[in-house]
Formats: sequence, C-alpha cells, structure tokens
Amino acid sequence: MGKSKGSGTQKFQANFTRIAGKIAANKLLLTLRDSFIIVAATSMIAGFAIMIQNVFVDPTNGLIFGKQGLGLGRLISGSWSAWATSGLFKGLTTTGNLIGLISNGSLNTFAVLLVVIFSHTFSRKYFPKSKEHMTSVLYALGAFFICMPWKFQYTPDGAKKPIDVLNYMDTTFFGTKGVFAALLISGFAVWIYNKVLEKNITIKMPDSVPPAVARSFESLIPGVITMGVFIILTGLSTTFTGETMPELLLTALQKPAIAISGTGLFAFVSQATWSLLQWFGIHPTSIWGPIFGLTWNINDTQNMLGQAHHIYSTLFMNFSTVAAGSCSVSPVLALILFSKRAAAKKVSKISLMPAIFNISEPVTFGLPIILNPLYFIPWVVAQPLAFYIGILFTKLGFIGPIVNNVPWTVPTLLSGLLYTGSINGLIVQAVIVAVTTAIYYPFVKMDNKLNPDVVKEEEMNAAHKESEKELKTSQA
Repeated sequence: MGKSKGSGTQKFQANFTRIAGKIAANKLLLTLRDSFIIVAATSMIAGFAIMIQNVFVDPTNGLIFGKQGLGLGRLISGSWSAWATSGLFKGLTTTGNLIGLISNGSLNTFAVLLVVIFSHTFSRKYFPKSKEHMTSVLYALGAFFICMPWKFQYTPDGAKKPIDVLNYMDTTFFGTKGVFAALLISGFAVWIYNKVLEKNITIKMPDSVPPAVARSFESLIPGVITMGVFIILTGLSTTFTGETMPELLLTALQKPAIAISGTGLFAFVSQATWSLLQWFGIHPTSIWGPIFGLTWNINDTQNMLGQAHHIYSTLFMNFSTVAAGSCSVSPVLALILFSKRAAAKKVSKISLMPAIFNISEPVTFGLPIILNPLYFIPWVVAQPLAFYIGILFTKLGFIGPIVNNVPWTVPTLLSGLLYTGSINGLIVQAVIVAVTTAIYYPFVKMDNKLNPDVVKEEEMNAAHKESEKELKTSQA
C-alpha cells in the first residue's frame, strides 16, 4: 500500500511537471512574457521616478517634508501655512512635476512600446527566416495607428455637454487602454505581412541594387496588403459597431479580463499556484507573467499614474509576498532560529545575505525546499497567507493601495516603507515576516527529528581542528 501511495505521488508529480512544462514552453506565452519583461524596464524606471516623487520630493504628503512623514516642511518654515508659500515648497513642486514627465515616455505610451517590442519578438519567434524583422515592426505600427480612434470627446470648462474633437488621435489608447489592441493588431499585422512575403508576392530588384534598398522595395506589396487589411477592418468595425477596433477590443476583451482579475478567486488561484509551481521547480513567471501582463500590470500602471486605486496588482503582490520575504527571509530565519541540524544551519548562513535581498534560490535549492515533501505545506501556504495579511491591512485602511514601484531586490521592511511611503508599510511587512516564519517552526522541528545529523556540528568543528593540528605537525 505504501508503494502504491508513493508511486501515485510520483505519477502526479511527473504529470504536473510535464503539463506545466508544456504550458511554460508555449511559443505564444513565451512571446508575451518576453515582450512584457522588456517593456517592464521602462515601467520600472517610471515607477522608481514616481516613488521618488511621491515619497521623497512631494512637499505636501511625502515621507520627508509632508504631514504624513517626518514633517520637515513645518520644522523648516515654522508652520504648514508658511511652508506652503515658501520657495523650497515651490521648488520641490516643480522638481516633482519634472520627474513626473518620465511617465510620458513610458507609462502613458505603454501600448505603443508594446506594439514595437511584441511585433519584433513575434516576428523573430514565428518567422525566424525573415531577413528584416524591423520591417514587420514598421507595418505593425502603421496598422496600430490606422486602427486608432481619430476623434475624442472634450468637455470645456463651464460646458454641460462634451464636444467631438475630430481629426485628432485619442491618445488615451497609447497607455493601458490600448494593451489588448496593441497585442492583437500588431501580432496579426506581422502574421499577414510575413505570410504574404513567404508567398513571394514581392517586387524583385536586380542584384546590382544594394541589399537595403532591395529589401525596402521587397516589403512594399506585403506592406500595402497588410495596411489595406486593417483599413478594411477599421471600416467594418466603425460601420457595424460604431467603434474603432481598439475601442471594441477594450469593451469586448480588456474590460472583462480586468474585471475577472479583480476578483478574490483570481487572486487566490494566482497566489496558491505561484508557490505550488515553485515547489515543483517551475518558475511561476513563465506561466503567470503573460497573464499578469494583460491584467495586474495594467492595474500597476493605472495606480502609478493616479488613474485608479486597484488593490489587486503585481505591485501589491510584490509588496506583500516577494519583498516581504515570505519565500526568502522567512524560511532562512526559521532555520537560523529553530534548526539543530548542522547542514541546515550552514545552508541558512549561506542563504542569509541573498535572502535579505529577496533572493530565495540558495535556500530553496540548498536545503532543499524544492520537491521536499517535508516543507511542502509551509512553502505553499506562506505566500497566499502573506498576500492576504496585506489585503487585511488594506481593507482596514492601515495602508492604501500600492502606487509606488520599488525594485524587488530592496530589502524587506525598507521596501515596505518605500512601497507605501509610510511607516505602516514597514509594520505590515514585519507582521508578514513574523507570521510566515512561525509557519515553518513545526516543520523545522520535524526536520530535526527526522533528519538528525550523524555528527554534531561541535564534533565536526573539533575534528576539523584536530586534522589541522595533525597537518601542521606533519609539515613540521
């Protein structure tokens, strides 16, 4: 019966790993993941700038000068009213506004950047024999701008009804509103262009023509067909629905996806499976990265820009789980405090410095935790529990929705301060570390009993010293 149970567990493990591996290796998911990772670099820069603006520079609500922080503004000027009219207050306000301009080149143009990166990545992965991938990017951008709504409504000051502004692009679709449109339009444009190119429906130039010029002429017919397709699609969309394709995709796909990602069920599944995948040795971003890119990453951007106050976001997940040390600091602390095994103690000492910077691999593979049945329960439970502790404090109003983007390698507690811009964030992370460390306590104790060291650490050290003495004696 024991063998049957063991073989059943092994079979489940093998099947789970195989299925998850196939999903993680899917070419489209890899394309989406790689694209979001590259575009995320600009979002991280903008998020870091916004964090500096909100936490350090903001003269009204910042951590340094504001009423919610150290209150240096009042100390410098004598009163809050005097501070509000001071030159330093105006200088900090101007500096904050200038720092905020970085959003125009990143968060506010997120969809446009995504068109460029996704179309190039899609072309490389699906059409590796293409001579010039940047040409695919060119026509993907053209298709995206063809489909954009070239009108928007504007309500002047004092007016009761909005007026239609024609022949001007609705640039709100450059940001998060245009994410689904950016992916679908650019991907379809690259596919059409390269399929026509593969059929050799091109203009052939003599061999004497320079290659760059020849490729330019070669792309003309596929490019015309590609852009023509999107002109027709835009005409059909506006004729039958009264909306352009980005507007239609926003209504039909993006809004429902965002609504689903805002549910408790979505949050629970994401957090539970995240740690489960890690336990099996599968990096969860390979599966959840593309999904978050279409949902919670959009929430991140809207939070950072002040357009919304979403609780569920990757910023919040990082604040409450990864940056809170639930998968790095907590298991290492548990080993340091409660383990009596020499090997585990050594692993914890080696893993401590990486864990401070939220790097978990030394302890997860060194102990190991990965595929170790003994640590399955605390590992899988810790992250969802940490996440919901953060949710609890948010619901209670102790902290607000996370709007600052902090690098995930910033040490626990300090990152809580920066994510929230207040000491409350540090307190929440301290609670998370304490609770998730406590979860490991009974399992570390169980590990001490089940896997006692054959030789105690003191005996090992004594034997090591004795061997050193013998070596010195022999050399003498």
